Amino acid sequence: MIPKASYDVIVVGAGPAGSTAAFYAARNGASVLLLDKKREIGNPIQCAGFLPDASEVKALLPDAKLPDFLEKYPDSCVLQQIKTQRIIPPNCSVKEFSVRGAVLDRRRYDQFLAEQAVKAGAELVVKTRVTKIEGTKVDISGFFGKHTLNAKAIIGADGPNSFVAKSKGLSWKPEAKETSVAIEYQLRNVDIDPDALEMYFGKYFVPGGYAWIFPEGEGRANVGIGIRSGMAEKGVSAKEYLNRFIRDHPLAGPKLKNSIIMNVIAGIIPVNGAPKKTATEDSLIVGDAAGHVIATNGGGIPPAMIAGKVAGETAAECAAGKCKLEDYDHRWREQFGSALETSVQARQLMDGIMASDTLMNAAFKFISPEQIKVMQCGKLPGAVKLGLQALNRGKK
Repeated sequence: MIPKASYDVIVVGAGPAGSTAAFYAARNGASVLLLDKKREIGNPIQCAGFLPDASEVKALLPDAKLPDFLEKYPDSCVLQQIKTQRIIPPNCSVKEFSVRGAVLDRRRYDQFLAEQAVKAGAELVVKTRVTKIEGTKVDISGFFGKHTLNAKAIIGADGPNSFVAKSKGLSWKPEAKETSVAIEYQLRNVDIDPDALEMYFGKYFVPGGYAWIFPEGEGRANVGIGIRSGMAEKGVSAKEYLNRFIRDHPLAGPKLKNSIIMNVIAGIIPVNGAPKKTATEDSLIVGDAAGHVIATNGGGIPPAMIAGKVAGETAAECAAGKCKLEDYDHRWREQFGSALETSVQARQLMDGIMASDTLMNAAFKFISPEQIKVMQCGKLPGAVKLGLQALNRGKK
């Protein structure tokens, strides 16, 4: 389709954050253009796709106003319902707790969200990149040609290397940016617990991060690792670490020994929270572009969509002259900013401990399953904080 010359809101990126922002902007009366560089929405897949149940999100982020489609989505988007989460430290002393949620078919879910944005009134253009942003002028180029468009508000939902963020001075400075490198396989012919998420720790297999097994139903699983490059062995790539985990891990290896790789997924996960500023007078950033990722587990779908709702509503109000776009910054922080910051603090405390399997085993020994669960969602119990601080002091 050929876009119009101007819109109230242009959203760059049609992942969960961008499509949610487009939906709420359109539903609140704004004219909206939703752009995505992919040929097909949701393909290639961007992450493992675990989505906690809305009740879990509400309990842990009580100030957040959840978007509709974080709570309600078609059964066709669900690969596997989840009941349990297991944490496996280096010594394989397993801890587990109950958790409600689902592993999603991200391709179907992303397409569902984009479709809802269109039904609300947004226009969608795929296989199109933004090539230049000057003020409120946006140059685009792709399958439907080259165009220069105007917008009252620009929303950057274009990932951890956001072009919008760079163009508007909203990016982390390179020397301050902390990321995790993730690589994952979609496997078949695995022998795993079908309703349990498993997370594995240990510097030999996953330095500065964790490995995971997420069931996808019928003998299938997403198996991956997220590691910090600066904490890895010299000359050992993320792919080699993942292959090592699948081949050699004493608990995971036997479950995966006959697996068949059907798909390879790779990406970058921002793990140092949001920059100080996430909006200007005419632009804002959301989702991975804004560091809306819980740093303790790399989970990004709930915070991205919560912020997407705020972004869309604020952009629509701004286009109608009812608020400033900069209001977005304090609005999303009121809903989950403290949880995001706390998750970064917890990740920083764990960084020192992850350099030693002995320290990791000690940490997981004194942290209860209930405490692990709340840490996974951006909280840091006082007793855990004191214990981790003591372990860090003891290693010096």
